[in-house]
Amino acid sequence: MSDVGARLDRIHSVGGCLARAAYAAFAGLFLLGCLAAGFGAETTAWMVFVAAATNAAAVSGRRFAAWAIAAGALSALTTLFLGTAVGLVEDVPSLFAEIGGLLILITRTTWKVARRPLVPLAGLLAVAILSVPLRWSPIAAILFTAPLGITVAIAAGIGLYLRAMDARRARSLAAARRDERLELARDLHDFVAHHVTGIVVQAQAARFAARSGAAPPEPGDLDAMFGGIEKAGTEALTSMRRMVGLLRDAQNVGTPDGDARAEAADGVGGVGGAATRPVGDLALLHDLVDGFADPPATLTLAPDLGTLPPEVAASAHRVVQEALTNVRKHAADAATVRVTLARVGGAIEVAVRDDGRGRGRRLPSSGFGLTGLSERIGALGGRLYAGPRPEGGWEVVAVLPAGDR
Repeated sequence: MSDVGARLDRIHSVGGCLARAAYAAFAGLFLLGCLAAGFGAETTAWMVFVAAATNAAAVSGRRFAAWAIAAGALSALTTLFLGTAVGLVEDVPSLFAEIGGLLILITRTTWKVARRPLVPLAGLLAVAILSVPLRWSPIAAILFTAPLGITVAIAAGIGLYLRAMDARRARSLAAARRDERLELARDLHDFVAHHVTGIVVQAQAARFAARSGAAPPEPGDLDAMFGGIEKAGTEALTSMRRMVGLLRDAQNVGTPDGDARAEAADGVGGVGGAATRPVGDLALLHDLVDGFADPPATLTLAPDLGTLPPEVAASAHRVVQEALTNVRKHAADAATVRVTLARVGGAIEVAVRDDGRGRGRRLPSSGFGLTGLSERIGALGGRLYAGPRPEGGWEVVAVLPAGDR
């Protein structure tokens, strides 16, 4: 099983690699043409080399900052050398490829580079671009510096916009994960209170029986009573340990561009609101599924489910709730929806499958519901999968740790 977010990240990574490869091929062919047109001229060959190095840095993957520094310094030193030591040069088409590569470097720098080296590196690249007209003449520098400055500002603005979008998404993802963990922590608090109440009630019953003056309880009754107290205490300790771990992790959720926000994400309750989700009751699944009539949904509970830990039962309800919400939003053309709970390999499998093709209405969504749900399932030691089915349609499958039968 794999999280749907990880699959999307891989798709985006492959798309970025294809875009870089296409640009590298185009730039390479253009520079080969420039080299062939000016073959024999040392100055032309050097400027083609500088443009090639700049574009190689623009499409580089690893150690991007080092490549950008090298490309900016090489371009600036070339301008200084050609404009002073050698003299002014004629028009060379590779110059446009060099400027294009430097603009891409500025965009990627303002988008991806960390805050501390961002300003010096962007300044170096801007100086390299703005000084390029000095290779022709001082008059060219006066005429072309302002237009080049506008292109530099546009490139930097695009990079800053993409950086802001990434930061916003990162904060929203962090908020979704944190809110889901705090929601689960609230559920676990209720479970702990339930177990502790059971311990107190059974202890009070034992004390009342001892002080009532009646015949002493049978050994079997005492063993059953103490066994119940032991079981309730063990479950309370387990839930408390999970709750403390979730709260500690929720406090540390953050991103390099800012802490997670307190606003609620799509399908995720805010940290300050009252609990609105059912806690530890699989019987409520019938009401949830019966209320889902468009398209009609059916519920199948395996007869050997047995007793589930309250947090597992609540998480199973949460999986079904989120999956049915997504069906209503994105699969209006589905004819049937099947919800099943079964024991598989010592675990509980919660599956929601539909036969929709994604046609029909598509309601807006932030896309963070499954992210928060994956965080909740992972906190319990389970795993979540969401993706297309081989025979068509979509499925959301959660595998949760099993309780006693």
